[in-house]
Amino acid sequence: MLRTYLAMRLTSQWKRAKLVPARIGLQNMNRENHEAGSLSDATASSTGHCLHVALQRAAKGQGLPRVGVFRRWLTAAGLFCFFCLAAPGGAGQSSAGRAEATPLPVQAEEVHSAAGPGHIVHSKFGGQIFGFDIDQNGTEGLLAEAQTLPGGKVLAAVETFDQHTGKILKVVAKTQTKDDFITWGVFGNSVGMVEKEKVKGIFVDKRVYHVLNPLNSNQFTGDWTPPIDKDHIIEEASRSQGTPNAAFWAIDNGGNFIPVVFGSDVAANTFGPAVQVTDANFASVFPALAYNRKTNKAIVAAPTLGNPFVPPVLATINLKNGRFHRIPGVGTGTVNGIAVDSETNIVCTTTEIDFSVQFYNLTTGDKFSQFLPGATNQTQSGADVAVDAVNQLFLVAQPESSTKPGTSSIHVYDEHGVLIKSIDGFHFSNRFNVVPLHLALKPSNRTGFVDGPDDGVTEIQFFKY
Repeated sequence: MLRTYLAMRLTSQWKRAKLVPARIGLQNMNRENHEAGSLSDATASSTGHCLHVALQRAAKGQGLPRVGVFRRWLTAAGLFCFFCLAAPGGAGQSSAGRAEATPLPVQAEEVHSAAGPGHIVHSKFGGQIFGFDIDQNGTEGLLAEAQTLPGGKVLAAVETFDQHTGKILKVVAKTQTKDDFITWGVFGNSVGMVEKEKVKGIFVDKRVYHVLNPLNSNQFTGDWTPPIDKDHIIEEASRSQGTPNAAFWAIDNGGNFIPVVFGSDVAANTFGPAVQVTDANFASVFPALAYNRKTNKAIVAAPTLGNPFVPPVLATINLKNGRFHRIPGVGTGTVNGIAVDSETNIVCTTTEIDFSVQFYNLTTGDKFSQFLPGATNQTQSGADVAVDAVNQLFLVAQPESSTKPGTSSIHVYDEHGVLIKSIDGFHFSNRFNVVPLHLALKPSNRTGFVDGPDDGVTEIQFFKY
């Protein structure tokens, strides 16, 4: 699942302030709202860096949580959350009611795997990577990069790479204007998709979605034309491979706060109905998004409106008839990551405040929450979640490891919530990411790629699990 960060879009007069998503992190505070459009990602990639540094410095030595963590919410309650740590006793819920989550025992001999991180993919021109994905049915991957040049122009490029060696295979597109590219992912059967943000002045004037069908053609073969108006901006997509359809979430940038969700066969450029979502928990923010291909339902999760210190809210949305079904969540706070196994209808999520991982059986209604292994505070909360439906596994990215301090870890669970292994020795975070931390898996050989280890987000790293 690809999701973009939350930030304030402000008018030039600092009026009509509203919470809407942006691809740059909270630390950058970019994407300033304007009557003519929104600030481009690359142009704004350094905006607000001083704020980020100041908050990071404040965090050091005071036991404060990191500010670049995935999916922080810039609300009054969210700001309070930035400067406090949740007590361990405030962990998750079980299906039987509120209960304290219990840390899983960590036994290094049984749980840890020394073999994990492998070769590194470097962006061709040294720019920050604006999203990546790999083809589960092929040998290639896809990434976009951008960097600001002297004089204010942006070098932006789309590239394919070899999964086995990490070598860049082809520069699919390259511009030196103010435009930028964002990789949305690989969909269906080896179909890559990239968004081009066309910039007029300093604001995004138009968004065009190019497809590479198939990815190994190493060229744009057509466009994807989503059924949304000018007030809606696509901010999330389920990374669904092996099935034609995927789910997309578009926020409302026109002031009405009515997002829409819809299904699409990216290769065929066909679409289901755009379903309006009016539930207040999901309307003014954007949720974590997953897609169950067997039920044709989007699964969304968001913090309870106005209170990040209580369990979140989940919902399923039928992408054919629009039927909306709310599900009380477990855990505490913002949902940082979500994934679903379409075969078993089991969902895995991570929550921010209580540094926990959750498992939901949407068929039986059973659900529970537990701490990440060895986690003791909010700095050790989980981020992205990816599913390996072939081996019935969920992988959870943890930027600040609780099993090997000073590194990042990937924790591997079975679908019953049993920790299989913790893979340590990574170095990834969301502190400077334009597009958030992502786990891209290839279940057929139990390999994947993740952000890092470069703090400048110019690299992604291969791993085995």
